Amino acid sequence: MIPENRFHNNSFSIPKLLIEKEDINLFIEEFKGFHAQFADCFSREEPRENFYQYMAGQMSQLERKSIEPIALNVENAKVRAMQHFLSDIEWHEDLILTRYRDMVSEDMGDEDGVLIFDESGFVKKGNDSVGVFRQYCGSIGKVENCQVGVYAAYASRHGYAFLDSRLFIPEKWFGEDYAERRKKCRLPDEICFKTKPQLAVEMLEHIVCEGALSFRYITADSIYGNSPEFIDAAERVPGAIYFVALPSDTLCWMQNPATIEKTYRYAGEQRTKWILSETTDKPSTFEKIAKGTNDYFWYRRTVSEGAKGPIAYEFMKRRVVLAKDGKPDRTVWLIVRRTIGEAHNYSYFISNAGISTRLKTFVWISGVRWAIEQCFEEAKSDLGMDHYEVRKFPGWRHHMITCMLAHFFLWHMRIKLGKKSASYYAVAA
Repeated sequence: MIPENRFHNNSFSIPKLLIEKEDINLFIEEFKGFHAQFADCFSREEPRENFYQYMAGQMSQLERKSIEPIALNVENAKVRAMQHFLSDIEWHEDLILTRYRDMVSEDMGDEDGVLIFDESGFVKKGNDSVGVFRQYCGSIGKVENCQVGVYAAYASRHGYAFLDSRLFIPEKWFGEDYAERRKKCRLPDEICFKTKPQLAVEMLEHIVCEGALSFRYITADSIYGNSPEFIDAAERVPGAIYFVALPSDTLCWMQNPATIEKTYRYAGEQRTKWILSETTDKPSTFEKIAKGTNDYFWYRRTVSEGAKGPIAYEFMKRRVVLAKDGKPDRTVWLIVRRTIGEAHNYSYFISNAGISTRLKTFVWISGVRWAIEQCFEEAKSDLGMDHYEVRKFPGWRHHMITCMLAHFFLWHMRIKLGKKSASYYAVAA
């Protein structure tokens, strides 16, 4: 069971996705109404029907939810037609996602909402699927032949949902030796290599520009927290507070280091620059600061509750000045979390929260990331998110869109019914 966050004052708990078995009779008519909202996103009736059938298959009780078993078990569906629909038919993706995020805002929107960025890997055999490469796959915890997607999710006191996704295409895929493979996989010519943080920035900026969702917090793992582009993008969002992980070897000063102005000549011109004073100590690593902090400054706090009872850690916070290229950069909060016991394991985070921010706020937000992990868990175990067998770029993109919509539909039913229960069931094929 995935932990549920405790809450403190302006923080909040995030509910779980639970729907009772007897509610299944309501689903089919609701599902038809949900799909009707996207009818104008397709040019013909046939893709509209395939859109309905494919998602109905994803929410069915089928053990394997790839195209063939779905088409063979959903009434009036055909394998080839569904394959063509998923990978070759044009979808009005922007309109689908804009309308979808409006729905998320209607059901879950909250001014204290949280944007969460993370990635998920999908193990794949062979080398013909778009973006497949030997790379780290988080779902199995090792390097493997796989595809990796970068995702944005939303969490509030009303629930959690995916917002967007991007397929990470390794840089090697843009070389000449992959030209034929790019063509077969229908990778659009305008797509160029982007790092995972750059893909996250792209989604963040799009969500902000669209303006459909209110949020206060942005959180992400160290891959994104360690990216100046991602941090800069987060700081450009008015009023947003970010809370991101960073590696243990990140350098900082506990106090603002002394600097002096130095004059020099360059290209015949006299210029000035600021350098560190000779009396300034070298910056320390997060790890050194954490391990050198007396037990007096550590506070034991419960982050969440799980099947085995409360989960507790020890926390401490310090104002620090980050080092960049040997010079002082931004001033932030350093929050360190460590496990309880003789052999401590440490996790490190930074935040641009205000100077008066209490530790309990950081404790709360350190646990919010479970919401996107729960999105992955539910979409993979119940909706076939990792069952796809498409090779083309449009097919991957379209499959992820249907997964996001199917997952949200279940949440809409939970919110509509206003119930909590032990399990949920989906649309019958």
